[in-house]
Amino acid sequence: MDIKNEVLYRVYGLLFVVLVPLALLLAWQTFRIAILEGPEWREVAEQQYIDERVIESERGDIYSLNGSLLATSVPYFDIFFDPFAAPAEVYYDPRNLDSLAYLLAHYVDDTYTTDGMRDQLLLWRDSTRSRDRYIPLKRQVTYSEKKRMEEWPIFNMGRNRGGFIAESRSERRRPFGALARRTIGYVRPGMAKVGLEGYYDDYLGGKPGKEIMYKVDPRRNLWLPSRNLTVIEPSQGNDVFTTIDINLQDITEQALMRAMREHLAEWGTAVVMDVETGAVRAIANLGRNETGDSYYELYNYAIAMATEPGSTFKLASIMALLEDEKVDLNDTIHINKGKWRFYEEEMVDATSSSLSMDSATVQRVFEISSNVGLARLIDKYYGKDAGDNAVQFIEKLYQFKLDQPTGIGLEGEAPPYIKTAYSEEDQWSGITLPWMATGYEIKMTPLQLLTFYNAVANGGRMMQPYLVREIRNDGQVVEEFVPTVVSKRIAKPATIERARLLLEGVVLRGTAKGLRSNRFDFAGKTGTAQLGYRRGTRGTRVEGYQASFAGYFPADRPRYSVIVVINKPTRGSYYGSDVAGPVFREIADKAFNSMVELHEPVNEGPRPILYAENLPSYDLGIAADIHTIMDYLDLPVYGVTEGIGVLVPRSDSLFLLARNLNEETVPDVLGLGLRDAVFVLENRGLQVKPNGVGRVRRQSLIPGTRIRGQTIQLYLD
Repeated sequence: MDIKNEVLYRVYGLLFVVLVPLALLLAWQTFRIAILEGPEWREVAEQQYIDERVIESERGDIYSLNGSLLATSVPYFDIFFDPFAAPAEVYYDPRNLDSLAYLLAHYVDDTYTTDGMRDQLLLWRDSTRSRDRYIPLKRQVTYSEKKRMEEWPIFNMGRNRGGFIAESRSERRRPFGALARRTIGYVRPGMAKVGLEGYYDDYLGGKPGKEIMYKVDPRRNLWLPSRNLTVIEPSQGNDVFTTIDINLQDITEQALMRAMREHLAEWGTAVVMDVETGAVRAIANLGRNETGDSYYELYNYAIAMATEPGSTFKLASIMALLEDEKVDLNDTIHINKGKWRFYEEEMVDATSSSLSMDSATVQRVFEISSNVGLARLIDKYYGKDAGDNAVQFIEKLYQFKLDQPTGIGLEGEAPPYIKTAYSEEDQWSGITLPWMATGYEIKMTPLQLLTFYNAVANGGRMMQPYLVREIRNDGQVVEEFVPTVVSKRIAKPATIERARLLLEGVVLRGTAKGLRSNRFDFAGKTGTAQLGYRRGTRGTRVEGYQASFAGYFPADRPRYSVIVVINKPTRGSYYGSDVAGPVFREIADKAFNSMVELHEPVNEGPRPILYAENLPSYDLGIAADIHTIMDYLDLPVYGVTEGIGVLVPRSDSLFLLARNLNEETVPDVLGLGLRDAVFVLENRGLQVKPNGVGRVRRQSLIPGTRIRGQTIQLYLD
């Protein structure tokens, strides 16, 4: 037992003598390397040939309402070649070398002949001066070109054995070019994020991955990915589906561009909004470039440019009066032929309609856009004579949500500016209230004002404007954006009803009567605001004008609301009715023509019983054509089948009676369409000159006149 203990003591002693110093040595080395020499060794590690690098994810797409691509990432590839990757027996095989030389010379670098490229391939492999393993072949190669190159000899062995290196990257493209360019926006390194691309960057950008890469060229700091050492795969970005209607967007941009060029304006914007939901269907912004000869989407004026709106703001002023039941539309106000002095300042109407009027009704004041009339009404019921009750007027503007931004979902929205009553900080004075009534001494963006008009069109319900309806990933909905109600009722139903009546009156009898359409009704308000005005001893001086028009269509069942603002027109007129109004009218016309949902269905409800009074009657034309039309309408017709016929209803039936036209004298073609009239007259040797459209209502040659090859004038209506 003592011998065993003695052996154990000797073993323990030996281990103590050997292991303890070794452990102390290891601890010292660890401390020295990690702590004392750590920074130096980490610097060395950073200079080594293996590192972890970020892999960019594929960015999501942006779509329009009808599924058209507004922005997408197009993949491109930079192609490099490692001549030392392929085995010698493969590389030097004449079949491979010659074929690759031919393909490179013809499809990659045509400055080489086939023989010259073959010599170059041999030089890359046999060079004793350097072993370049990262030779650039071609940049910005499309995906289809890359796939074709991957099938070439040697390259078809892949990266590790064939030396074919394709570095992928993507470029953002807009299939519709400049359409909605500023709204779509962009994301660029070191720059502000703009538009939908910027606001929804977290969705679109996806999540980057990480990958081990090794340095293939220390001189040029070139790195090659090692796919088999990937740490984290990138995840693709989500797709953004917008509310933009590509057809309405195109209509809006073209209409705005024509007006900008015609009037040589500084900038302009037009926005189309769905009345019921608040979805923005089109948003166009055009600004003049530095040279002043072209217009581009340089800035989102619709959401970022707050200006004094001018007369389009009068809707809010008169609605405040109506909401507080201070006036009736038939009340009269003295306007003194369009001139009135408020304290030391004189206000003058811009409209010529008031120059001969001593007084006018409230409705007429709004229709002709009398500054004096509306300013006097606001001053009378909210100003000094009303006990300095301006607070009540401002509260009504707050009730209409005119003090709030829209929160549309884009960066850079300018806040509205409504003065606080009697605030010294806001420079409130005796003339503030009258001038606010006419759209001055306040600031709003076009979209904020349109949101208010849209609420009136929507029966008083204010909707939040929005541009994105869904976020999807691989077709699955990640997030859905539904219409948001800002206020269920910004005013009483009676106020909204009278406000809509006033807006319709502007088009029927007021400043916009020249814009009327005989095909559909619309409602709106013109605006002409002075810019940079300064009051002095020599009167008011202005730097320019801002023309605007805000409204909706159709008037009886509003579907779309629209605002058009054109800043500083320098050629032709500068009034809202002449500059901005025609843009609204063009948008409404083309939308009405191209969108079936704006028309009432003709076959809604049960088919009516047809009687003589509601059957087609006394229509003239080629008999065969009339039969074709009536067959399509499923209306039986009895009578002639050749020549010219006239439809005659009798009881509940239609008869086609022959219309006999003299062959030797000028026939009576009244009631015929142009095509049929020309057919009849030219077959008799007459020269036809038509005027107008529709059916023939008058002809220059009296029926029965002898034909001698004369020219006959046809007047159509």
